[in-house]
Amino acid sequence: MSKGLPKRSEDYSLWYNELVKRADLAENSAVRGCMVIKPYGYSIWEKMQAELDRMFKETGHTNAYFPLFIPKSYLSKEASHVEGFAKECAVVTHYRLKNAEDGSGVIVDPEAKLEEELIVRPTSETVIWSTYKNWIQSYRDLPLLVNQWANVVRWEMRTRLFLRTAEFLWQEGHTAHASAKEAMDETVQMMNVYAQFAEEFMALPVVKGRKTENERFAGADETFCIEAMMQDGKALQAGTSHFLGQNFAKAFDVKFATKEGGLDYVWGTSWGVSTRLMGALIMAHSDDNGLVLPPKLAPHQVVIVPIYRGEAELEAISVKAKEIMSQLRKAGISVKYDDRDTQKPGWKFAEYELKGVPVRIAMGPRDLENGTIEIARRDTLTKESFVLAEMSLVEKIGGLLEDIQANIYKKANDFRIEKTTEVNSWEEFIEVLENKGGFVSAHWDGTTETEEKIKELSKATIRCIPLDRKEEVGACVLTGKPSNGRVLFAKAY
Repeated sequence: MSKGLPKRSEDYSLWYNELVKRADLAENSAVRGCMVIKPYGYSIWEKMQAELDRMFKETGHTNAYFPLFIPKSYLSKEASHVEGFAKECAVVTHYRLKNAEDGSGVIVDPEAKLEEELIVRPTSETVIWSTYKNWIQSYRDLPLLVNQWANVVRWEMRTRLFLRTAEFLWQEGHTAHASAKEAMDETVQMMNVYAQFAEEFMALPVVKGRKTENERFAGADETFCIEAMMQDGKALQAGTSHFLGQNFAKAFDVKFATKEGGLDYVWGTSWGVSTRLMGALIMAHSDDNGLVLPPKLAPHQVVIVPIYRGEAELEAISVKAKEIMSQLRKAGISVKYDDRDTQKPGWKFAEYELKGVPVRIAMGPRDLENGTIEIARRDTLTKESFVLAEMSLVEKIGGLLEDIQANIYKKANDFRIEKTTEVNSWEEFIEVLENKGGFVSAHWDGTTETEEKIKELSKATIRCIPLDRKEEVGACVLTGKPSNGRVLFAKAY
């Protein structure tokens, strides 16, 4: 179980990789660069998906599904878009196999070459906007608020489970509007939805901001993002929302009849989060004993482990355990009863600690006699004896889950605050980046040249221009040229 799990302080990368595997979240597949998300890991993703889907629908969006394959010519229609994704595309060139004449196996049939190659979607703007041309004729058809849950492929050379894989799961929202203001309002709204989800459900504090022109999504006029801090002091982009202007509407000739009787191109947005959030969840909260899961996303919020000798004791404990399970489930608390006879209680305790189950209840014969249970919480690794007659168990567990959720968030937020440092000189910038890590708040002169030079010299990128930053005159940390305000730099995943 957690025994022998590498320590974060010694090798953070190895700790992460081992934890993902040992906690049964995911594993590498037979296909290079791809992963198998195991049932326990997928259960967490399903919870994320369910909450996000609810939030999307509450803001007026509906789900649809679009093709996995995109004609190559579609990508050519928006110049900056194809340039941004060209090096990551997987391409389908043939549609049939045949047996080799020498009996060595199957080969690609050279006679089955496609007239036009198909791209396995790296993102769906092009195929969706080609569809929207048929759906939108008038202002009465707007706004069009669509989301899809799907998989995408980006041919990554250096992969890591959840954080960067050739194929991953995500959602992508694609909306069309009658005005620039409507589209911009949508873009900001969805960034805020992502931030709310991260903070309320993932217990993950984030910084909301705009990307620099150099870091924008390929084909967007503006990109908004949420940035999170991992325990090794590196940043992770946890979600993006893009104002597309009229770029894709013009590329695919998507026009609408306006209220005033004119004809105009529609305004677009796109926004998405992926299974990368699983990586963020693991790296932001977990410890050297294993996963630490926020109760709102834990597959099992409570696990009950019986401690017994013989069938008679187990039967008596099971009666009480099922009574407790019924109470908790009626209150909307997910609970598992582990009465497996193949493992001892101590082994089970270690397993659920590794898997990050927020609350563990242990019950033995003496507990039945005394009307007590032992309650252990995963975030603090503390235990207490609880007298069942003193107060409602549902009230006790419900309050405990709320406290754990809040405590996990506070710990992550305190860490982010401690790891955010203002600097005013290049020497200070490098010293903080190398020895402390985290977000470095510094002035930047606003040029792409300086941004790229800083990245070259320090491996740090501008994570975002914070939306709440103060406009203040300063001097660029590298060039000394005038700056209008601070931006956040960090080394990042």
